[in-house]
Amino acid sequence: MTFQAPKGTFDWMPPRSETVLAVRDALAAPARRAGYGYVETPAFEDTGLFSRGVGESTDIVTKEMYTFTSRGGQSLTLRPEGTASVVRAVIEHGLYGGPLPIKLWYSGSFFRYERAQAGRYRHFSQVGAEALGAEDPALDAELIVLAMDGYASLGLRRVRLLLNSLGCKECRPAYRAALQDFLRALDLDEATRQRIEINPLRVLDDKRPEVRAQLADAPLVTDHLCGACKAYHEEVRGLLTAAGVPYEDDPRLVRGLDYYTRTTFEFVHDGLGAQSAVGGGGRYDGLSEMIGGPQLPGVGWALGVDRTVLALEAEGLLAERAGRVDVFAVPLGEEARRRIFPLVAALRRAGLAVDMSFGGRGVKGAMKAADRSGARYAVILGDRDIEAGAVQVKDLTTADQTAVPFAEVVDVLKGRLS
Repeated sequence: MTFQAPKGTFDWMPPRSETVLAVRDALAAPARRAGYGYVETPAFEDTGLFSRGVGESTDIVTKEMYTFTSRGGQSLTLRPEGTASVVRAVIEHGLYGGPLPIKLWYSGSFFRYERAQAGRYRHFSQVGAEALGAEDPALDAELIVLAMDGYASLGLRRVRLLLNSLGCKECRPAYRAALQDFLRALDLDEATRQRIEINPLRVLDDKRPEVRAQLADAPLVTDHLCGACKAYHEEVRGLLTAAGVPYEDDPRLVRGLDYYTRTTFEFVHDGLGAQSAVGGGGRYDGLSEMIGGPQLPGVGWALGVDRTVLALEAEGLLAERAGRVDVFAVPLGEEARRRIFPLVAALRRAGLAVDMSFGGRGVKGAMKAADRSGARYAVILGDRDIEAGAVQVKDLTTADQTAVPFAEVVDVLKGRLS
């Protein structure tokens, strides 16, 4: 039998996979320049970390987690998101006892059992950044600016920032009560009615048309913010404006996780259809306490690598990447292969990207392989060249060819490719 990737997953293959690497690097680069250190957490965690941290009423916990029992009887779950794991790691390793805020970034795979469709996969990749230990609107604004800088560095022009505030533990209860009163009067199924009592904000995140049609007159959280939350939100907005980052106020924006407080944001791209979000995040000041840690306010985001690649495609920015190698070595015969192999190693150690012909191809097949590689230069070695102590360096763009002594090849090619 033949095997295929499971439903809802896919393989990244060259040359498109090169774009994936470039996207990861571009999205992470602004955070790294801002002092965020890399953190890597396990691909699976204790199930309780997500049920308590992400929220028992969320779709992620109730419908989408890949949960299994280990041989030791422990309930484990493939991570559906990154923040809870990062906060767990910060608590476990006592980082909160050092300088604050703690700034971390990560990149990795995440897993949710969702209805597979374009832009929504069961195995997906994200780059994330988290800042813990300070409740400062400048930190919220910093993270948003870093994300927008990442998108801009890729050439994306159609990423829009949606911004909202979800209030705090002081003003959220009044809004929650007003929202519950409104929702209880609607024509909703039993499962949704249960959600009203557990976490009514989750209903606002419902994507079903028959539900959304009834939410047009729902009370807005921004009408119930306390003075402190209003001032905090205005400061975030002012800092974004000062940094030249445009945003759209979206008083109905609710992220799909229970831990968010105050600043909430989403990055959307209109070229992706229904799955328009390419990233998002917000402040989560109570998450540490939810999972047994100390009071540790935090804010962060996760940016979808897969979605960002689709956004690049929608804007026509997925032009074929330049060749993966600079130089392609062509040995003509067994002795030439033995002589050219250490030269290839020396060129690579000098910082050049180099490939060579394998399998004893003839000159015609080897030169075809050189052309397909995208290399700028071919280094050709035959019996006569061995006798002369030189190699033929051929410019594959102009077809110009010159003999270069063995001892000078590395310096000559480094000079031409610098």
